[in-house]
Amino acid sequence: MALLRWLGLLLAAIMLLTAPVRAHDIPIDAVVRMFVKPQGQVLRVLVRMPLKSTTEDVEYPRRERDFVDLAKVEPFLRDAAEVALLDSLDVYEDDRVLPKPRIASVRMSLESDPSFYDYDTALAHVLGPTLPASETLYWEQGMLDVLLEYPIRSERSYFSLHAAFNRLALHEVTTVQFLAPSGVARALELEGDAGLVHLDPSWFHAAARFVIMGFNHILEGSDHLLFLLCLVIPFRRVRPLIPIITAFTVAHSITLIAATYHYVPDVLWFPPLIETLIAMSIFYMALENIVVQRPSHRWIITFCFGLVHGFGFSFGLQQSLQFAGSHLLTSLLSFNMGVELGQLLVLCLFVPALNLLFRYVMPERMGIIIISAIVAHQAWHWMVDRLAVLERFPRPSITAAGVRSALGWLSAAVVMAALLWVTSIAIRGWTESEQQETPKSY
Repeated sequence: MALLRWLGLLLAAIMLLTAPVRAHDIPIDAVVRMFVKPQGQVLRVLVRMPLKSTTEDVEYPRRERDFVDLAKVEPFLRDAAEVALLDSLDVYEDDRVLPKPRIASVRMSLESDPSFYDYDTALAHVLGPTLPASETLYWEQGMLDVLLEYPIRSERSYFSLHAAFNRLALHEVTTVQFLAPSGVARALELEGDAGLVHLDPSWFHAAARFVIMGFNHILEGSDHLLFLLCLVIPFRRVRPLIPIITAFTVAHSITLIAATYHYVPDVLWFPPLIETLIAMSIFYMALENIVVQRPSHRWIITFCFGLVHGFGFSFGLQQSLQFAGSHLLTSLLSFNMGVELGQLLVLCLFVPALNLLFRYVMPERMGIIIISAIVAHQAWHWMVDRLAVLERFPRPSITAAGVRSALGWLSAAVVMAALLWVTSIAIRGWTESEQQETPKSY
């Protein structure tokens, strides 16, 4: 009996393995296109999505050779819109979620249909004639076009949406074009579930988003964290850290703003060059901690390296500037504020942890050398790897525009060097006067 049971289980396993697979395969890529336009008391949302992403959820009428029966398909398209769109889309007016919309119209279109390249053409297409019933089309080859209408209180309200279409494909992108009553059009590109997105943000919404973004950016960047660690290891007190952190903040603010306003080389080799220089800055700081017991004038070298790190911050910010709306400078300053808050948190953790380590675990000088050596080892590997990436790019050619850009940056460097020299003299005089005013104890 046991032998028969095992044979039966084996036969069942073979049948399962050899049976045709009917499970729905999730598409690799999918693009959802959206137009959003408030008009009077109605918010119109036009959506186009691939029907191949809805095969699992919706049945559809078939005719010969499994073609879609276009004469009977409209109610099934409405079901697809209900399941695939409305269950994954929330729209807000002034932070108030709107009720479910009315599905004003649905259409099945060919993949080659060009209607969704502007709002007026897309609207005319969705409200226009359907595909002829004689058209031969498989469900997976079609596009679902939908017109949604939301009741709103005013077209001048602030609108936002949460489009969680990430389950439609392994890599899903939603393009949104918001047409404001003022005539301004804002384009957004959202990857997967991007969370709540303000379509025409106020300065407050933009500032709040970018403060959080800057805070997370500094905490997620291991290279920036190691650089901060190298800065504070030899000091670990508030007063000597003030000029160092201030210099780093001012420097990376300068290059962050310059990069955002496109005052940087627009060439492919520039980002890997900056990433390589960031690794070099960490390696240098760690090496200086090992060789020099009490580094002097660290704020000057920190300012120079801060310029490099500011470019690194800008690379992580470029894709997110679409969420700034018309508040670009406010968003930049808010991102910078978030970075500073993140740095402050890191310093509040690093300084007491290092003081406890050097007080109870190991002598201070030994601890500085060991930690700096570990950081230098990691920075060396980053430097080698990033330099290998940089070497894949062709060497830059000398052009008139490149020379003008280089002369501009050279002039700025000269001005910064002069300011650093004057500031260094002022700080040295202030320090000497403080020492003279301090009474001596006998």
